[in-house]
Amino acid sequence: MGTAFTVKTRSGDNLALYKALILLSPGHVLVVDGGGDATNALVGELMMRYAAKRGCAGFVIDGAIRDVGAFFAADFPCYARAHNHCGPYKHGPGKINVPVAVGGEVVNPGDIVVGDEDGLVVFPVAAAADLIAAARHSAAGEQAIKDEIANGNVAQSWLTRVLQPHGLCD
Repeated sequence: MGTAFTVKTRSGDNLALYKALILLSPGHVLVVDGGGDATNALVGELMMRYAAKRGCAGFVIDGAIRDVGAFFAADFPCYARAHNHCGPYKHGPGKINVPVAVGGEVVNPGDIVVGDEDGLVVFPVAAAADLIAAARHSAAGEQAIKDEIANGNVAQSWLTRVLQPHGLCD
């Protein structure tokens, strides 16, 4: 989890990422709009090591990365569209801390980025309190279902709620 530090770059070109690495602060997540191109990796082990040393919380790359094993070994969070052994160009242009699109979603500088093994969510800081409340409510509902499953009964209220409107309850 961290705050978005955004970069928009030409497909396959990482020149702007070099500048971004110098500018980012601890807790930033480097969010890169690379146009979804998987032809050339935009980041790899060396950039990951430098970013981690500077306190970067992770990468979100709408493009390709390389050195996947190094990311796993370092336990450095990285979400990318693809991986490819081919290196990038370094010609530019690029823009730093501007709104970007990643996977069809707009990410603004400073947005909150949260990820786990199932994927990512990004939202403005102003929405955090409402989203946290909704997530807690959802987690409580799921815990109630887990508790009901643990009782071992075939009849379960959570199943009935889904099946009944479709006339599938006995």
